[in-house]
Amino acid sequence: MADTPNPDAEKPKVAPKLAEGDDIEAVKALNVAYKRMTDQLARVIVGQNEVIEQILIATFCRGHALLVGVPGLAKTLMVSTTSQLLQLTFKRIQFTPDLMPSDITGTDVLEEDRTTGKRVFRFVHGPLFSNMILADEINRTPPKTQAALLEAMQEHMVTCGETTYTLPEPFFVLATQNPIEQEGTYPLPEAQLDRFMFNIMVDYPTADEEMAIIKQVTSTYEADLEVTLTGEDILRLQDIVRRVPVADHVVQYARDLARASRPNRPEAPPFISELVQWGAGPRAGIYMILAAKARAILHGRYHATTEDVRAMAPPVMRHRVITTFNAEAAGISPDEVVARLLAEIQPAVETAIA
Repeated sequence: MADTPNPDAEKPKVAPKLAEGDDIEAVKALNVAYKRMTDQLARVIVGQNEVIEQILIATFCRGHALLVGVPGLAKTLMVSTTSQLLQLTFKRIQFTPDLMPSDITGTDVLEEDRTTGKRVFRFVHGPLFSNMILADEINRTPPKTQAALLEAMQEHMVTCGETTYTLPEPFFVLATQNPIEQEGTYPLPEAQLDRFMFNIMVDYPTADEEMAIIKQVTSTYEADLEVTLTGEDILRLQDIVRRVPVADHVVQYARDLARASRPNRPEAPPFISELVQWGAGPRAGIYMILAAKARAILHGRYHATTEDVRAMAPPVMRHRVITTFNAEAAGISPDEVVARLLAEIQPAVETAIA
């Protein structure tokens, strides 16, 4: 999607405070805020509803996401607009082959006090010291800079010399990758990809959506945005997501999906050994349940279901399933493998609760 007029020119109105109270009231408030947020985003972003939902789910799960799509689909605009609606600080980092770890984490600089002549080191914060980070084209920077970013993602802190600095909370990284260019790139190893909760596919808009995009971008339209949640609200909601109840058969279904993706295992269907070289690890099951909880409360429900797990399985598993050479030669993608798994592995029959 082509970029629309920059909403930074319009300062969002301040969000109403999320009411304190029990978890049920908080879920109701989040559901209302989610509807308001999607309405606000629709003023700037045309379509991409599924992508927006997955970005918000990752946010409320304290997770990070990888956005994969060709240039011009408004990935940057989507992230920056979301940060405004959540009243979060936002930084965009353009990753290049010459980018060093200190360029993103910050570094010590030597300063001289003009009155005393004493020289001291002062830490200058890098762009990672923001709530929401857009790591643009993460696969264009060398592995050591990728590793510095991924360490910050995992630990929520950076180290310079002997001093460790804590990053502001909430802290999210949304990284983008261009799937069509391979020259001059440093693909993320599978172990580093596993740190991302979601791999979100950003696809082309429909014909009607593209018509609306062209008309909107070539006009004088400017969005009037309102803040829907604050950083403090998000921190509380992240805790509420983890308290959403999940029945054992739902957890079992997430576990079975992850285990069935591993070749040469008793639980795996026959086609897995032929098409999959490495299956999803335990993080897949963890993230499917967390995402199912967040999806449930975003839709106004108070417990997660197997349908929530099924909906969240593709973005959680597509970058954790490594296909074989035979699968690649046959043009079978990880998404197709996950789709076959979802068709093959069915949830256990729900047990009635007295």
